[in-house]
Amino acid sequence: MNKDKQQPKQHKFWNWVRRHKWWIILFISVAGGFLYFMGGGDNQGSGFATATISRGNLRQVVTATGEIQPLNTINVGSQVSGTIEAIYVDYNSKVKKGDILLEIEPSVLQASVDEAKASLVSAESQRNYAKSEYERNKILYDDGFISRAELEQSQTTYEQAEQSVNRMQSQYDRAVTNLGYATITSPVDGTVISRQVDVGQTVAASFQTPDLFEIAEDLSKMQIETAVSEADIGMITEGLPVTFTVDAYPTQTFEGTVRQVRLSPTITSNVVVYTVVIDVDNSDLKLKPGMTAFVTILISEKIDVWKVQNSALILRNFDGIVADAGDATPSDHLAILRVVDGNDTVVLAPYERGLVTATETEIISDEIQPGDRIIFGRYGLTSTGSARMGPPR
Repeated sequence: MNKDKQQPKQHKFWNWVRRHKWWIILFISVAGGFLYFMGGGDNQGSGFATATISRGNLRQVVTATGEIQPLNTINVGSQVSGTIEAIYVDYNSKVKKGDILLEIEPSVLQASVDEAKASLVSAESQRNYAKSEYERNKILYDDGFISRAELEQSQTTYEQAEQSVNRMQSQYDRAVTNLGYATITSPVDGTVISRQVDVGQTVAASFQTPDLFEIAEDLSKMQIETAVSEADIGMITEGLPVTFTVDAYPTQTFEGTVRQVRLSPTITSNVVVYTVVIDVDNSDLKLKPGMTAFVTILISEKIDVWKVQNSALILRNFDGIVADAGDATPSDHLAILRVVDGNDTVVLAPYERGLVTATETEIISDEIQPGDRIIFGRYGLTSTGSARMGPPR
């Protein structure tokens, strides 16, 4: 009877195992990997936690993003109001200095010129009459027929008429100038990258100059304005090389040069940033205004040097690493695990830190040999110099 009761229980157990076999296999794999990491591995034959010292290149860089813009952009506006009569250029049009871009309907401006001309002619007639009267009165005064007061009165009238002519001449010149403003011309050689108006649209220049066109003077020379945080700005100087990419050409890397580090700071999300201007050669005209550039500014570079991960330089003393370190400290010596005659040997090698990047540090030492590994801890040992590792095998 007991046998009959145990058989259903065993049958249920194996059914449960079969249903959950993949979860059981996964659990055993994870547990085995954890135990291997904590208690075994290549570095634990000697009981030391080590990291590879390798040769390679190191680059210290600052990354940022910015917008590609033409080196010099001109906004062309209108100084007079009116209705647009004709437009002679469009987007991407190539223009030369003095080329006609747009004409405003000139009838109102022409009427102002005609009115100013009539006023000028009238003022000149009054001036000529006042001049003749003054000259006559001068003769009569010399002959004693009129008083000096009458002579001075005629002289004053003549001088006022002369000033009136000058005033009317200024008004006429202004009216003629405004009529000339009805024809908008290009101030520079360049390319039209923006057009804000259409034929028939009214331009109102009463309070501010309306923008009609935006002309890029030379699209073969572009610039990038990037925002660099105050933590990195001290490393950036004029002339540093720059590489950048844009989404339009994801497989191509472009080059530039830092031209200017502007001193005026701005605050973005409570972070103080400075504008860095980068010159870009765009002779092939691939880069377009407004593209977002992902910029890498090269601060320093070392070629074919010994280097190690920053996390490997964590020792504060050699306790548990060597029996007698003497005057050597981790600040000026490395604990090296080296294979000598087939046996692992700990060697203290003097060194200096060279270039330090976000992830790696240059090791300057004449005693480093290929195959050396830096010791940064010992398994099973808790000290001020390293974290506790898993127990050695």
